[in-house]
Amino acid sequence: MLTLDFHPSGRHFLQIPGPSPVPDRILRAISLPTIDHRGPEFGALGKRVLAGMQQVFQTEHPVVIYPASGTGAWEAALVNTLSRGDRVLMYETGHFASLWHKLATRLGLEAELLALPGGEGWRKGVQATLIEERLKADTGHAIKAVCVVHNETSTGATSDIEAVRRALDAARHPALLLVDTISGLAAADYRHDAWGVDVSISGSQKGLMLPPGISFNALSPRALQASRVAQLPRSFWAWDEMLELNASGYFPYTPTTNLLYGLAEACDMLLDRRTGGLEGVFARHRRWAEGVRAAVEAWGLELQCTEAASQSPVLTGVVTPPGVDADQVRHLIHQRFDLSLGTGLGRLKGRMFRIGHLGDCNDLTLMAALCGCEMGLKLAGVRLAGSGVIAAMAHFAAHPQPGALPCSGT
Repeated sequence: MLTLDFHPSGRHFLQIPGPSPVPDRILRAISLPTIDHRGPEFGALGKRVLAGMQQVFQTEHPVVIYPASGTGAWEAALVNTLSRGDRVLMYETGHFASLWHKLATRLGLEAELLALPGGEGWRKGVQATLIEERLKADTGHAIKAVCVVHNETSTGATSDIEAVRRALDAARHPALLLVDTISGLAAADYRHDAWGVDVSISGSQKGLMLPPGISFNALSPRALQASRVAQLPRSFWAWDEMLELNASGYFPYTPTTNLLYGLAEACDMLLDRRTGGLEGVFARHRRWAEGVRAAVEAWGLELQCTEAASQSPVLTGVVTPPGVDADQVRHLIHQRFDLSLGTGLGRLKGRMFRIGHLGDCNDLTLMAALCGCEMGLKLAGVRLAGSGVIAAMAHFAAHPQPGALPCSGT
């Protein structure tokens, strides 16, 4: 029987690709006394987090903050811009792209899923040329929106959103571009305005380093224009009431007051110029991912994402050899080393595990996680080609963190 008061010695290693570990600095902010969400102090907090999230999304346009999970922000993006029976083109890159498609169908949209044969789309990023071809064939412009996932958490593939924008432009198609960057934001480079995204969707529990409970829609002027004629029912998710009250820092219903304290702290951490700001955040994640992939290569195991240009800076999907149940390996690692790894989702269940390397992380955190993986794989009877731990150490030593102090040893 599971008991919630069981606390083994040492720290738990949470290396799933979200929820990610919450830094002590953010936990302390969340623990501040709750204030009146109609009082003057809250208005100042509201303006602060809204402005901070504009910087994180890299947009000059409004960002809406919901007390909800990323699934709620998916729904908000659709119901504010579309009407029942509208056709939307959705690209399948993995489990979460499939779930978003399911949600769109349940809302009464004609959701067309563009997928590569044989599940190959689960091993690559979005193929923008296929979107361009489909939109060129839609001469009557029946497709009202294109929906893609920026960083597919189930596979470890990051898609080129700028290329998707170019595909829409090359097809001369007026469809809105809706992008799920729930696990990408604040970990992988993401530019709402520069990439011409109409609605960006995200959540608090990944690169923002917060507990679950907050989600976001970043908007474009075209999205706001579409919301004025969209006919899908909406009340809780409606942008108009949100934006009206957000102008003074408030919300139309009770917000997640203490989580917003944490969000303000997260924005300060991410945007801190002393650590390189967002560019520094993205560089750290790219470097961590390279070290983890060096370990997987040394083990002689296969990456779920086979497209090198699309391999995620946020997580790495590791395919176990035939006949090896990845979930049994994960359970063994958790029991022996108090290390949590991400499970395979959907069609990948039992076939792979996921190593998260995002947010509140550093080289030693990842080295400990890789040690746990290597020991667990060996205990599970998996024959490894070599030591991934040694390969990762060599990579991190040869590629010091930008801004790190130089070694004074000889």
